[in-house]
Amino acid sequence: MYRMRNLFRTTTFLAIVACLFWSTAFAGVKIGLEYHSPFQFAGIRFTISGLLMFLYFGKPKRYFSELKHNLKFILLLSVVQIFAQYALFYSGINLLPGSLSAMIVGSQPLFIALVAHYSFSNDKMTPLKTFSILIGVVGIAIITLGRSKVEMTGYLEYIGIIILLVNNIVSGYSNVIVAKHSGTISPVVLSSTSLIIGGLMLSIVSIPVEGIHLGPFPPKYWYALAWLSFLSAAAITIWYSLLKRPGVKVSLLNVWKFLIPVSGAALSWILLSNEKADLVSIVGMMIIAVSLLSLNYANRREQKMAAQKEQK
Repeated sequence: MYRMRNLFRTTTFLAIVACLFWSTAFAGVKIGLEYHSPFQFAGIRFTISGLLMFLYFGKPKRYFSELKHNLKFILLLSVVQIFAQYALFYSGINLLPGSLSAMIVGSQPLFIALVAHYSFSNDKMTPLKTFSILIGVVGIAIITLGRSKVEMTGYLEYIGIIILLVNNIVSGYSNVIVAKHSGTISPVVLSSTSLIIGGLMLSIVSIPVEGIHLGPFPPKYWYALAWLSFLSAAAITIWYSLLKRPGVKVSLLNVWKFLIPVSGAALSWILLSNEKADLVSIVGMMIIAVSLLSLNYANRREQKMAAQKEQK
């Protein structure tokens, strides 16, 4: 029983849980966007997520005290993590074929590792780490290209590629600023406040850009919104708590995000009647598994070398 409790608290287990949550978002977003505009739907979703975490925290005085003492950092994170990143994400995918956008977003761990390389002295891109991450990117490409073909038809798609690449870099920066922040703030308060502020920003911007959409909405829209609100609150809170853990490296933690398209594809095979497992996707998943095993080895090797240095 004690070992099981320890397992549930490990960085690896919690990172996998967060990524599994995120992998379920694709279906919910697809349903929501059938009835709602992108920015407005995202704004409502993130605002509800933040309010759920506020209710879960249950200590209003402490909540607002932590908000007050970390206001500048929270505002920065809200703009970068929620507002800018989501705005770039949707602007990019609207200009690209779905397969190409999925492949670029799926390569995010590589860009985050590069940002971490230039941000931390103890999180450098070693040859083994670089090779392992590139293997994961290859796996993502195989899964993506195996499910649909990529066709470029105009210059707007090249703009879309640039936007999504910038989105990947912004994602790396947001991970770095959370890991570097020295203030004392609960991960629950941090995720709640950034989600509420970022969600409100998206909602405000959506009015002049998209207009106001008041429905009526069918039950499945509300089911999707409820699930997306919950998973955003849970996954982001878990991720912030892991980024703040001593010894956790931004580059290695984010490699677990390679699981998101793998889990997403598996869920599609299970839940959607028109989706079937195929050999190409399975090969891609196996390659990603090799990448994760290789990164795990690299991490253990770095920890062992660091321990040996301390002993000397």
